[in-house]
Amino acid sequence: MIYSATDIPVWAALVIAFFLLGGAALVLIGAVGFLRLPDFYERLHPPTLSTSWGTGGIMIASILFFSISGGRLVAHEILVGIFITMTTPVTFMLLARAALHRDRYEKNPKVPSKQLADADADGPES
Repeated sequence: MIYSATDIPVWAALVIAFFLLGGAALVLIGAVGFLRLPDFYERLHPPTLSTSWGTGGIMIASILFFSISGGRLVAHEILVGIFITMTTPVTFMLLARAALHRDRYEKNPKVPSKQLADADADGPES
């Protein structure tokens, strides 16, 4: 049976709302953490949380809503979730490595001295 948005059963609307609000709350927590944390390295974790778990909750809500309202399984969002889950950690890892390399090169005082010694062994200083 095909439903409109107003005809979805109450139990399904509650489940959809739970996943949607949960995912939105995780995205909000990630955004606030990104804004409030003091340095670059600490700011890497909250966006990863929000894109992985927050997007997952919103994706599940979308799958449920369109599957119930359309009367058939709609799972296109799973591809979006897979791509986000695979690419986000890799992107943030590469950003962290680039920032660490920059800090080693500039001899940033926030980077531990062992890491600075490793940077000196990597190559000449300019």
